[in-house]
Amino acid sequence: MVVLSEPVFDNCIIQCKKPIFAGIPVVDLSETDAKTRIVEACEEFGFFKVINHGVPLEFLKRLENEAVEFFKLPQLEKDKSGPANPFGYGSNSIGINGDLGWVEYLLFSAGENFAGIPTALLELVKEYVNQVKKAANRVLEMMAEELGFESVDCFSRLMNDEKSDSLFRINHYPPWTAEDAGTVIGFGEHTDPQIISVVRSNNISGLQICLKDGAWVPVPPDHTSFFFNVGDSLQVLTNGRFMSVKHRVVAEGEKSRVSMIFFAGPPLTEKITPLSSLMADGEESLYKEFTWSEYKKSAYKTRLGENRLRNFEKNP
Repeated sequence: MVVLSEPVFDNCIIQCKKPIFAGIPVVDLSETDAKTRIVEACEEFGFFKVINHGVPLEFLKRLENEAVEFFKLPQLEKDKSGPANPFGYGSNSIGINGDLGWVEYLLFSAGENFAGIPTALLELVKEYVNQVKKAANRVLEMMAEELGFESVDCFSRLMNDEKSDSLFRINHYPPWTAEDAGTVIGFGEHTDPQIISVVRSNNISGLQICLKDGAWVPVPPDHTSFFFNVGDSLQVLTNGRFMSVKHRVVAEGEKSRVSMIFFAGPPLTEKITPLSSLMADGEESLYKEFTWSEYKKSAYKTRLGENRLRNFEKNP
């Protein structure tokens, strides 16, 4: 169980809209219009749900079950896999800049292990990442094809590079029983700095996205599907055509939520700049050129809710 001090709990209280937003775009990868729907969703929301993704539900449940068993361990046992620096087990603290949440987590980097992780969980994580990368690869290549690139691997190659800086995270949002406390922030509002993120959770609500008008809307849970969201790097590569979606997680109290997120990142030395083939004649680049390493270092110095791209905009 995650234990928070009283000041931390107070800082996590928010008020949320209750109605379920039913307008999340759904992309069926088996349909002929999938690539068109992907691009439309990236332009309008920066977020979409993917069905018929090819990863067996039975396998997804196995990883979820193993993760739940880990988070059920006594705190002293879980602490053997931490503290997260940045990889490993962590709780309450998100990053190094004072952001807090009602969450405990495991953060993995490709090719790196750390002490205390049960072998069964570790093996499932490795296989899960392989499976999700295949689904992400399909989505990124469909995206490139719809955008008219001759080479459909213009985005996916960044993720598939052997030096790709991709991450995998398992979040656990425990139930809480505080009376009349409103809604507790599990993970504060932010955008993801990578190219694209792939999220899967158990069938418990909590994820919310921010629309263009600033309204926060709940995402109806679906444990059989993946949810994709555009990251900051993809926003830059498309010169703002695709928008990195701001999102957060609220812990609603009665049941615990488990989510698994694959963050598709480029190699550290990769230059991130708007792709000229996507820009109209006379269109100006909105962003300065930077490497993924430069942006990553800058992003992790900021608080969660800050606009991480502002320092890289040509006219902030």
